[in-house]
Amino acid sequence: MDFDKYNIGFGITGSFCTFAKAKKEVEFLCGMGANVIPIFSFQAQTCDTRFGSAKEYVEEICEITGNEGIRSICAAEPIGPNNFLDIMVIAPCTGNTAAKLTGGIIDTPVLMAAKAHMRNGKPLVIAISTNDALGAGFKNIGMLMNMKNIYFVPFGQDNYKSKPNSMVAKMELLPETIEAALQGRQIQPVLQEP
Repeated sequence: MDFDKYNIGFGITGSFCTFAKAKKEVEFLCGMGANVIPIFSFQAQTCDTRFGSAKEYVEEICEITGNEGIRSICAAEPIGPNNFLDIMVIAPCTGNTAAKLTGGIIDTPVLMAAKAHMRNGKPLVIAISTNDALGAGFKNIGMLMNMKNIYFVPFGQDNYKSKPNSMVAKMELLPETIEAALQGRQIQPVLQEP
């Protein structure tokens, strides 16, 4: 697909173990000509973990995209009235973010961006990454799947022996999911083998 005519909002929330895979997809989309606008949750901006420095990761994403990125709720709100995104992605999307999105709770830049974007009737793509997907988070995933203009990157259990409730999106399917979502389609199968 030719991505060079699309403005893609790319929300990054605090599932730190999938940051490297998300970065790879940002690089791919930019390489295909998309204008990628990063949107960082507060945790993504501030939490240093065993997976790396938050400051360095944010800087790397901004350098790859050539955009400073959206880092506050106030900066995310104009996405709605200015209507400048063709599609928005949340990758990775934590269970906490999914729960808040389901409940209409808007207390992070990514959630405000998603709300503002969806008011324009445009697609939102979710790449779930949560240790509780088949636990308390399962109902939230189900509710989001049933909402208009929300599409999922196919996902599956990432470690069913040690973490049977954990599910993670197949991040390499993000470009294909975006292409389908822009046409109003959910790619199948959504549930993937480990």
